[in-house]
Amino acid sequence: MTEPTSLARALHLQACANRLANHRLHGAMAVLSPDELHAPRTSFFPSLMRTLNHVLIVDQFYVAALHGEADMRRHFASENPHAELAPLAAAQAHSDERLVAWCAGLAPADVDRPVAIDRDHGRFQHDRVFGVLLHLFQHQTHHRGQVHAMLSGTRVAPPQLDEFMMPSEAHLRVAEMAALGWREEDVYGAGD
Repeated sequence: MTEPTSLARALHLQACANRLANHRLHGAMAVLSPDELHAPRTSFFPSLMRTLNHVLIVDQFYVAALHGEADMRRHFASENPHAELAPLAAAQAHSDERLVAWCAGLAPADVDRPVAIDRDHGRFQHDRVFGVLLHLFQHQTHHRGQVHAMLSGTRVAPPQLDEFMMPSEAHLRVAEMAALGWREEDVYGAGD
């Protein structure tokens, strides 16, 4: 009988899946013109770029909180820090990679550590690591889904984004794993 997967390992896998999904999504969107990226669309943040910028700044905020950075609120200085997809995708990749690396260092006991989140310039909320990460992953998935739906109104077919969790679906992520320089055994473990 194999040992059950720890919550820490599952959270790392979710961080990797998030990175892979963003990589695929941004790659698919790269052919869209600035007008298409900024066109008004039906969604909570009513354009592709506004939604992607929201995902980015919230990701950066929570990753800064996980790292214990005192100036975590700096990420809210602008609601739309990037007007073009390429610099946004690069910033999102950097944030995603910080999150993956941080989650890779989690030990099972770390998931219950408290995280101080600066909610309003000195008013701190305290939650445990696993709660912060689960919230962050839910937020990412929620808004990536909105981008996915908005793509239906463009010339870009919305890409498949939900196959990055299953070790048995390696054949569906070959291009992304290669582009990121990741090996299946490093992300999913040997023999899983």
